[in-house]
Amino acid sequence: MTTPLTHPERVAVARLHALLELLPTALDQRLAPLGVTSFEHTVLETLAESPEQRARMSLLARRTNATRPRLSRVAASLERRGLIERAPCELDGRATNAILTARGGETLARSRDAYAAAVRELVLTGLTGLPGDGVAQLATTSYAILTSLDERAAADAGAAAGTGQGACAADPAPAACAADPAPTPKAVPGTSPAAACAADPVAVPAAPTVR
Repeated sequence: MTTPLTHPERVAVARLHALLELLPTALDQRLAPLGVTSFEHTVLETLAESPEQRARMSLLARRTNATRPRLSRVAASLERRGLIERAPCELDGRATNAILTARGGETLARSRDAYAAAVRELVLTGLTGLPGDGVAQLATTSYAILTSLDERAAADAGAAAGTGQGACAADPAPAACAADPAPTPKAVPGTSPAAACAADPVAVPAAPTVR
């Protein structure tokens, strides 16, 4: 029998749920005058930081923590507005590359300041009153939760493969693509990465108190 959640555990999770509901909307409202959402900003920034400003759609989905259907819908919208282009990978016809356009780069340049200002106001200011380094604490806590989610997703994918719903051993390995960057070591919590990555989760504001 599963042990019920304690009151502090229920409060912590309820606040996390509230945060996940409120933060994207708040960021989207700040970026609306510039014609992009916070997720679209993240997609454009991830492409800008990729080699040749392009990446496979599958890789882009992983780096932005998005499902492929969601990324496909967002990419279609960005493409209609001329902010990205999509084209078959030159080295693997089964793969599709997303490519940042000049117009997309200009939009990103305008949205960066607004995004940074919104994150500082909505997120970082709320951490200044915490004892110690609030940003580091939030990064460590977020990383721990994301690691748990990643491990669960990997386990579910393995189970699907075992029932014939996943990848097949007979399937050929995907060909290397010039749009794929070289793999980089996974960051260790508490260390200082060499450079910020658009795929890293942004700091989030304190959610309303749940009693």
